[in-house]
Amino acid sequence: MDYKDKKVLVVGMARSGAAATKLLNDLGADVTIYDLKTKEQLPEDVCAILEGLHYHDMLGNDPLDIIEQMDVLVLSPGVPLGLPFIQKAYELGKKVIAEIELGYSASKADFIAITGTNGKTTTTSLVGEIFKNAGIKTYVLGNIGVPITQEALHTKPGDVVVAETAALQLDTIDEYKPKGSAILNITEDHMDRYGKMENYIAAKAKIFKNQTPGDYCVLNYDNEIVRNLADQIKAKVFWFSTQHKLDEGTYVKNGDIVFAHAGKETKILPANELNIPGRHNLENALTATAIACVYGIKPEVVAHTLQTFKGVEHRIEFVSEVNGVTFINDSKGTNPDATLNAVNAMEKPTILILGGYDKQSDFRALFEGFTPYIKAVVVLGATANKIIRSAQDAGYENYIRATGFEDAVLKAYSMAGEGEVVLLSPACASWDMFKDFEERGDEFKRIVRGL
Repeated sequence: MDYKDKKVLVVGMARSGAAATKLLNDLGADVTIYDLKTKEQLPEDVCAILEGLHYHDMLGNDPLDIIEQMDVLVLSPGVPLGLPFIQKAYELGKKVIAEIELGYSASKADFIAITGTNGKTTTTSLVGEIFKNAGIKTYVLGNIGVPITQEALHTKPGDVVVAETAALQLDTIDEYKPKGSAILNITEDHMDRYGKMENYIAAKAKIFKNQTPGDYCVLNYDNEIVRNLADQIKAKVFWFSTQHKLDEGTYVKNGDIVFAHAGKETKILPANELNIPGRHNLENALTATAIACVYGIKPEVVAHTLQTFKGVEHRIEFVSEVNGVTFINDSKGTNPDATLNAVNAMEKPTILILGGYDKQSDFRALFEGFTPYIKAVVVLGATANKIIRSAQDAGYENYIRATGFEDAVLKAYSMAGEGEVVLLSPACASWDMFKDFEERGDEFKRIVRGL
């Protein structure tokens, strides 16, 4: 789409909205920006991006009356589609798209899009490292923290964008068509937005809706929900599995990670040489291997990256050891399944910090899935009462409530003995206390380093 002189309303002024505003300025659009916050209330980093740009300011005002004048609405991730002015845009036949759609339309690179309830950030980072190590100009963008719109005009043919792509971003795509896509897993999350699993699954499935037989999609064979999506896909399907041998895809055979294609097996490396711990990270590595090998990356480049990749910040991240107590930051654990992955990676007695913003998750299965290493739980945040009820329903009794975030860290530290672990993996979003999970993880590290 040619955006020159088009009237565009950018909805949501976090990093992606600000980046979209700048891109639209560069494309010659007539931009209006909207957020519930006034300009004085916007974060400093957002104001820095907006400085010097041309736009009409609807910050803090209801844009309902100007929708008729707009040609396009660009939505930041998480903007509720039921807002009256968005519904009016749909009724008037206006184009309503996601920020990632805008970035995609302005980019010249191949896109590799990765989604799933858990593991997106690690897998996206790992795939990005593999492609970089292969000598390909690679941009790691999307839900991982750098908006696609920020880098779109810098990309050239032959470059690759590896995009972490959340369901909240996929809701309003139009022509978004990745060369390669992957769905890591689908378990319950974001029920506060989607209401029921069918809607959430449908949002995730949009990642492959525009793909054609010349593209490819990597699916988790071990996740029944994901496996059942294969019949809907026009692209070539490859699989990954920790449990099954596959005709097309990646799996573990005799302790080795193997890629199979066209009747040929290629050994990549022994699974125990992965540099990131946990069964969930084996799945992430299998996904990344399939994505890279299908694209044409040499096996030795894949193997080297798997052996040297150190993981990502805020995901089972070692922070410090204080008086024999190890502190692990897993602030990226924003739903019960993500936290269960972190729990399963612990190999010492562990004090777990749980709680935060309520996404209408069910926590009982988390308590029922605890390993014997979970010594105690410290509970806080908007979900505290709900988590405690779930613990009681599951018969788990060793929990205490904290009055705030720092109190939770200090209580966990006081309960941990030498050789034990304090694990921040809240199983909740951060928005009741922090602007995002990164800020929560940074605060955890600040407190720990001050002990």
